[in-house]
This record gives sequence, C-alpha cells and structure tokens, in this order.
Amino acid sequence: MFSDFGINLIKMEVFLKKDCVKVLITGGTLDKVYDRVRGDLCFSSTQVEELFQRSGCLSYYKVEKVMLKDSLFFDDADRYKILDFCLSTEEKRILITHGTDTMAETAGFLGEKIKDKTIVLTGAMAPATVEKSDALFNLGFAYSSVKFLGPGVFIAMNGEVFSYENVQKNKEKGVFETLF
Repeated sequence: MFSDFGINLIKMEVFLKKDCVKVLITGGTLDKVYDRVRGDLCFSSTQVEELFQRSGCLSYYKVEKVMLKDSLFFDDADRYKILDFCLSTEEKRILITHGTDTMAETAGFLGEKIKDKTIVLTGAMAPATVEKSDALFNLGFAYSSVKFLGPGVFIAMNGEVFSYENVQKNKEKGVFETLF
C-alpha cells in the first residue's frame, strides 16, 4: 500500500513540474511602492507573491527575481540576463513581470531568440499597492494566458494578448495595441 502511495506522489510531482509556470520578476511599475520620505515611487521588494495569494491561484508556479528595475533604464545586458533565465529554466511556460515602457522591446528581443517555450510578459500602469491598480487583473490574465497559449512570446495587458511582432504601447491612451 505504501509503495503505491509513494509512486502516486512521484507521479504527482512529475505532473506538477510539467505544468509549472516560472514567474520571472524584472521590476516595472507593478512592483513599485510609494516612498513617503522621498515622495516618489521606488522598489523595495516584489508584490507578485502577495498578488498570487490574494487572487486565490491554486496552480503550481515558481517565482524567481531576476531584478527590480524600471524598464526605462533597461539595456542590452538586462535583456540578455532575462534571456539567460528563460533559456536556463526547465519550465516551458514563463511569465515575466516587466515595466510597460519597454515591454514590447524586450518581447521582440526574446521572440527572435526563443521558439520552443511559451513566454508572456505583463505589467501594470499603476503599482499593485495603489487602489484601482490594474496589476492584479493583468497578472491573473497573463497567468491564464501563459497556461493556454502555444509556444511563442506574447504580451498580455488590458485583457488582450498580443504577439511580440505586432504590439506597441500607446502612451497617450495608456494601453497596448496592435501595430497593424
């Protein structure tokens, strides 16, 4: 009887690993908090674990912090670091939290180099700690998207999924949209 239980646990662990989503944290507005002393937005730690707990997510995921950085200050070295994390992880489904200002650029960079994994980038226009933030919705929508999309690189924002080849941030409207 015990050996059957042990075998079932091993099968369950294999299933969970196969179905696991790797969540890579890179920063962006989603993870910013208001610093009352300095009077501006800054990073202290990631909000993602708390958002998953608040949402009641029951699926298997692993969170790994790559960096906490405003995407306006991303350079090629940062994008290569994200690429290395994506290539080295055994998970085939990857969700990346990212700043919205250069999200399309990073998606394009990854999309040209990774073809065998499903990667979804998401972020927020307002920090998760701010009332009426879009962070929780975008994170949940992106998580669902990464579970059901096929291989490729995508952006999930505003309740829409965009291919890395056909997306831009409309800074005037504060939304993502297709290029053509």
